[in-house]
Amino acid sequence: MIVVQEQDFDLQHEYAALRQDCPSIGAIVTFVGLMRDFNDGDNVKSLFLEHYAGMTENVLADIVEKAKSRWNLQAVRIIHRVGNLLPSDQIVFVGVSSAHRGDAFSACEFIMDFLKTQAPFWKREQTEQGGRWVDARRSDEDSAQRWEK
Repeated sequence: MIVVQEQDFDLQHEYAALRQDCPSIGAIVTFVGLMRDFNDGDNVKSLFLEHYAGMTENVLADIVEKAKSRWNLQAVRIIHRVGNLLPSDQIVFVGVSSAHRGDAFSACEFIMDFLKTQAPFWKREQTEQGGRWVDARRSDEDSAQRWEK
């Protein structure tokens, strides 16, 4: 399941959906990204996330398919929020279930690394100095590149 939405998500619901009462599942790994109140040395009051509808979901689906081709996964769930977010708001959920923890951990990290570098999201922060677009981080690119080796 891949969803891009404005509304918040419920971790218990998402965990239950990954579990599916399936006895072959031995591990569930989840990641939740939160909006921080700082970036590049400045206080951040809010973050506005935009995306390219349709294209974003297709890119995320491609990332999931790549993960499924590398690891034995039972289920994958991605929720990414858009719109105006405030500090401590949940931004992204990635959940992976698998028979083994190694596959689940690796796939969850892989999905996040490629989501950060390939998915068409644009971020505009509101700081005390005004609004600014957030550029991609070199560290995110480095994290994604390690999977290519």
